[in-house]
Amino acid sequence: MSGLTKRSVVLAGHATSVALEPEFWAVLDRIAAARGFSKAQLLADIDAGRGRRPLASACRLLALSWVAEHGPTA
Repeated sequence: MSGLTKRSVVLAGHATSVALEPEFWAVLDRIAAARGFSKAQLLADIDAGRGRRPLASACRLLALSWVAEHGPTA
């Protein structure tokens, strides 16, 4: 796997950034497209449901769940 790629976003009125491996970003891009969301909208949705879990961890878990359900190229 490659190094981390950082993306910035405003969540709940606060600027933040998320650093993930490019492979996870690729899956999150597919999830956003399938849901009709922008990447920022998807991150906001993940943020709203993550509880106390770190945002990067919640993103990775969603990506893993998606791949388990839809396959690696869905």
